[in-house]
Amino acid sequence: MQTILGANGQIGEELARELKRNFTSEIRIVSRKAAKVNDTDEVFSADLSIKENAIEAVKGSKIAYFTLGLPISSDLWEKQFPLILRNVIDACKINGTKLVFFDNTYMYPQDDRNLTENTPFSPLGRKAKVRRNMADMVLKEIQSGELEAVICRAPEFYGPAKTQSITNTLVFDNIKEGKKLKVPLSDSKKRSLIWTPDASRATALIGNTPDAYGQTWHLPVDASHPTYKEFIEIASGIYGKKLQYTVVPKILFKIGSWFNPKVKELLELLPRYSYNNLFDDSKFRKRFPEFKVTSYKDGIEQIKQEQFRENKL
Repeated sequence: MQTILGANGQIGEELARELKRNFTSEIRIVSRKAAKVNDTDEVFSADLSIKENAIEAVKGSKIAYFTLGLPISSDLWEKQFPLILRNVIDACKINGTKLVFFDNTYMYPQDDRNLTENTPFSPLGRKAKVRRNMADMVLKEIQSGELEAVICRAPEFYGPAKTQSITNTLVFDNIKEGKKLKVPLSDSKKRSLIWTPDASRATALIGNTPDAYGQTWHLPVDASHPTYKEFIEIASGIYGKKLQYTVVPKILFKIGSWFNPKVKELLELLPRYSYNNLFDDSKFRKRFPEFKVTSYKDGIEQIKQEQFRENKL
């Protein structure tokens, strides 16, 4: 049995499909309102902030994947994320279950340095500090030898279906709605965006590779690291028209934060858009050379086709 905790978001759903395709049909889907992804899935609805629920959720599981997400609220993250992760860690230790922790890059320094698995944490903002503390919790368990675990770390998402990210919101949602695209802070800085199905495929692969445990892995991205200007040029070629965009300066985000709580929550993430974001996945590529990374061209083409199908309905 392999269990996905937080399974009905984009990463969890793609992970369930990948596990079914290539690894196992014994999959348990866990979330507050769990729903099957594959016909053969077992579902378990649970609030993982309750320790007893976490213990039951992973019971009988060889591997548990932590892909749980929360609304982008610093208050909620500080209150819920460490508690839930602590419960999951304890549940895995009690049940003898391996833990695959799906992580982000919020805790990394916001500058031009090349980001590797060994980059020291330097969190900027409340949410970044929560993610640092969560990563440290898993690393401490790995170092103690009390839990067999692995960290899979991904940069900003772009992708199909339920994918939620700044890029999907400001670029692809606006393409779909026929609006002018928006770019945060700069269109000339290099970006590292991960195609969400690739993130899930790579996580499944790592989770089912015994010698991958006990360490951190950067998940693979298209190695071209385009700027937003270049990224939108690729999209223009695929959509067959010149996509117009505007660069949104920091001051407009600050003004927007006075009126919109969601924009206020985004402010601490903005500094990363003032610098090149160079996410180094060479460790993964060396260990898993057969893994095919989706190019930006192919990813954007899939998003376009999905939007076309939706418009025909």
